[in-house]
Amino acid sequence: MAENKTKATPASVGKFLKGVRDPRQRTDCATLIDVLKSITGLDPVMWGSAIVGFGTRHYVYESGREGDTMVVGFSPRRQAIALYLAGGLTPFEKELAELGKHATGKGCLYIRALDDVNMAVLRKILSKSYKSSH
Repeated sequence: MAENKTKATPASVGKFLKGVRDPRQRTDCATLIDVLKSITGLDPVMWGSAIVGFGTRHYVYESGREGDTMVVGFSPRRQAIALYLAGGLTPFEKELAELGKHATGKGCLYIRALDDVNMAVLRKILSKSYKSSH
């Protein structure tokens, strides 16, 4: 069975964030780290080369494939910050309706700037996601 490509690494989160070119996005990422540290009580860890994650959870798919991944995390992308939530987006339909300007993908929440969203609602989504995995 194929191994997961995205794994926790010893790479420096601080060094990674210094490499984020857009100053607003770099500031938003620092804010997300503060928010996620307060929710999880954990320090951030690099997953692969471009994802900042908090916590670890083990998963097993119906196919039998299994592995470990972060509980919640984010990655600054060119167009937006991708937020990775435990359990997908369905549990957050009510909160997403109140969040503000965002987009969704297969299992990610995309936010161009934290100024575009209601931070109390985002904090609720992140907290609910983290708690759902424990």
